[in-house]
Amino acid sequence: MTEYRASFDATVTFANGGGLAVHGFRVDVPDPGIDEAGIAALFVASLGLLMTESVSLSNHLCCQQSTSAASRFAWLARTRRPMVTVSPGSRARPRAGRS
Repeated sequence: MTEYRASFDATVTFANGGGLAVHGFRVDVPDPGIDEAGIAALFVASLGLLMTESVSLSNHLCCQQSTSAASRFAWLARTRRPMVTVSPGSRARPRAGRS
């Protein structure tokens, strides 16, 4: 199955103040002819961003990828363990054996 992915840099401003900048971010797209507005909408939705005022894209490029859903999410199965241990009333600390 052929899939497409867009790679881009983005700057986001929020209606309640603040912002976000990403470089080389990648998002799956339905076809390689998607416009900037479509990429921006998929980016905002993929991160679940709220109160987004504006999104500015640069250096965007769409490319074809031939991958299966199983291989695309294989990394998830390897990273299911928590990176930190958190107990009520304590601060997060690295798990034993991790550096």
